Amino acid sequence: MARTEKTGSEAPSILWLRKDLRLSDHPSLTAAVEAGAPVIPVYVLDDETPGAWKPGGASRWWLAQSLRSLESALQAAGSQLILRRGEGIAALSALAEETGAKTIFFTRGYEPYRRPLEARLQEALSKAGVECRRFGGHILFEPERIANNAGDPFRVYTPFFKAVSARDLPRAPLPAPKSLPAPSKWPRSDRLEDWGLEPAKPAWASGLRESWAAGEQAARKRLLLFIENMLRGYRDRRNIPGVDGTSRLSPHLAFGEIGPHQIWRAVLTAAEEAGRHDMGEPYLREIVWREFSYHLLFHFPSLPEKAFRPEFDAFPWVKTKPEWMRAWEKGRTGYPIVDAGMRQLWQTGWMHNRVRMIAASFLIKHLLVPWQTGEAWFWDTLVDADLASNAASWQWVAGSGADAAPYFRIFNPVLQGQKFDPDGDYVREFCPELSKLPASLIHKPWEAESDLLAGAGVRLGETYPKPLVDHAEARKRALAAFEAVKK
Repeated sequence: MARTEKTGSEAPSILWLRKDLRLSDHPSLTAAVEAGAPVIPVYVLDDETPGAWKPGGASRWWLAQSLRSLESALQAAGSQLILRRGEGIAALSALAEETGAKTIFFTRGYEPYRRPLEARLQEALSKAGVECRRFGGHILFEPERIANNAGDPFRVYTPFFKAVSARDLPRAPLPAPKSLPAPSKWPRSDRLEDWGLEPAKPAWASGLRESWAAGEQAARKRLLLFIENMLRGYRDRRNIPGVDGTSRLSPHLAFGEIGPHQIWRAVLTAAEEAGRHDMGEPYLREIVWREFSYHLLFHFPSLPEKAFRPEFDAFPWVKTKPEWMRAWEKGRTGYPIVDAGMRQLWQTGWMHNRVRMIAASFLIKHLLVPWQTGEAWFWDTLVDADLASNAASWQWVAGSGADAAPYFRIFNPVLQGQKFDPDGDYVREFCPELSKLPASLIHKPWEAESDLLAGAGVRLGETYPKPLVDHAEARKRALAAFEAVKK
């Protein structure tokens, strides 16, 4: 039987948007439209819910761009985006009362603070006669669906990957609705400009504007660019920070401007069309690492704050030296590959994944600064800040996480630079004061002869810093600390 079209005078439904700022492949949006009632899309900027990780500075900048893009897309579909600010349950309850809404649709969250929020919301709205309908869509497989033979959550990535690979392919992406039924009267909306998401004094976001385009359309373009130009060589080029060899889809995924089902299907299709079924696996493994991170966060909600392996609670971190922390944050450690990465982060809100590992290892193991300190800095400065991936990755580097790299694996920043940036292109881009040094010395300028340094315009300790610590000595100190944990 065909569904009867309903008019805008009926009780509307609320579509609560969070990390799903798109129209296509959006299960909660599809369900809301199919229900037939008028749909009121709303985004609530919630800085008040206890325990929530509030968006950092770079994420707030991206959010502003993404909401503008979404608003345009909704207007093209005959709808509007309502903006509200405040504690989530109070804001949504007020909107339901104002509009007479009887149903609220939303995509579920997996963060420790989102799950109890959703339960409290359902309890509060049910008392007011409002039904809550929750859908997946932010990850490929819901956490309850993946378990080992004992029924427990996986703690190691490779068995998790095998378990995911053995399942049926993720569902086909859902098309975007051509139009959204509108209410007869739209409720009040905040002005995005009044939220102050974009920096004004100082206006530090110029590098972000030059580096990124946010929104669903930009995400699709980036996916197409990646598949056409980078997927074929991804296995060999993904670890080279000096080339554009990665997808750079992470911020689009973090804000839900594109979904993992869309990416999975597009990559598989491209590999099949190329007649190379293994071509997509290296990249799809990265998508599954994101999936693994969310499963860890769901089953072990203390992951962002506490060591996954409890023995690391006793790790003898040194008292943080503020000048060391500032040097790391600003890319002034004296190790060029580390500094290039931290400056890329500061300038663009993003850092190549290989360099993230090197920079994180340097902070944790060379400076013995707790991983949570670096995690917090990344949370504030990354446009792709994602609680699950950020926490799982920092703990992986620290050696305290699930399936973690052993603590005694201590990256030598010189060797890492020589291996992954052999010609020094990446360092030259973000540490231009070293640009005239030869490739043989650009990752260890302190070994250059004084006349060569002078000819390159480098004055160690002035134009470029001397190393904060000696690698060999720092390595010994880190290994001694690890031995203390083992005992």
